[in-house]
Amino acid sequence: MRAFQLVGWQQPPELREVPVPEPGPGQVLVKVGGAGACHSDLHLMEAPGPPPGFATEPPFTLGHENAGWVESPGPGVTGFAPGDPVIVYGPWGCGTCANCREGKENYCQTTRGQGGGLGGGHDGGMAEYLLVPAARFLIPLGTLDPRQAAPLSDAGLTSYHAVKRSVHLLGAGSTAVVIGVGGLGQMAVQMVRALSAATTVIAVDTDADKLETARRMGADEVVLPGEDAVTRIKDMTGQQGAQLVLDMVGADPTLRLAAQVARVLGHLTIVGLGGGALPVNFSSPAHECSVASPYWGSLPELMEVITLARQQKIEMLVERFPLESASEAYQLLHDGKIRGRAVITPHP
Repeated sequence: MRAFQLVGWQQPPELREVPVPEPGPGQVLVKVGGAGACHSDLHLMEAPGPPPGFATEPPFTLGHENAGWVESPGPGVTGFAPGDPVIVYGPWGCGTCANCREGKENYCQTTRGQGGGLGGGHDGGMAEYLLVPAARFLIPLGTLDPRQAAPLSDAGLTSYHAVKRSVHLLGAGSTAVVIGVGGLGQMAVQMVRALSAATTVIAVDTDADKLETARRMGADEVVLPGEDAVTRIKDMTGQQGAQLVLDMVGADPTLRLAAQVARVLGHLTIVGLGGGALPVNFSSPAHECSVASPYWGSLPELMEVITLARQQKIEMLVERFPLESASEAYQLLHDGKIRGRAVITPHP
């Protein structure tokens, strides 16, 4: 089969021929419908060597946002049949530690929640077939199209988890600020709307088209970053700042902005992997503002995300690319030219 693989650090990935995996006991072979292209993949491609805690050396197949159809259940697998549409939970934990027992495999104490295509010692889904190590990582999609639903396993789940932990702050009259409204940030805007009673959602981005998309998805106000961005957001919040600030970029400029517009007793949540550092001192961020950097989400939360998608309460803007055009998709992602999420479709 064909697989889009990272063949070496700081080398461009290549489309290669590799054997089709054979599912062993408890494993499931999935025919890949869609595999999302994520900014974290770009960070891997540009890395001079394995990041801290990384358990995989090239070559390995990229793709940690995956959905498709069951091709072949391994011995002992029940509950799934060939042809079933499924989405793949991405952080593959050990299944036995305390966090995994609670469904929080993203915080596995053994594997650190790294799954296929993202350093967990397994190939990812940018291939015609994906070997999933345990059936518990599969969630039925029902009527959802795997090629459309694939980004829900990361862009959807990560945004959902980041918002859910702060819902108790987002009552009537509250404000949420989403900094960076690409594919991930667009989902975050929708999650604030779907999960909370927040009165005002403010989207911040350098791209006017993305801001317009965010407005269509539920943002009440849009702001271009710059010298007056803090003033505008403070004016919108009665000089108090926002109860929740989600930084979907994580670069130095966005973190500085986030620190300035989060309010006392609020939440500042860093989702983006931009490599910046949050300025922290006695008065910044605001007093008793909680700062967190969540990673992905739990398995039960992905089930909740799928339910929201089935109910048409959230939507993912998807641009599809055949497997042979994966390099083009990543270049467009690097250049900021993907409107929502790029999805590689080995089986269109």
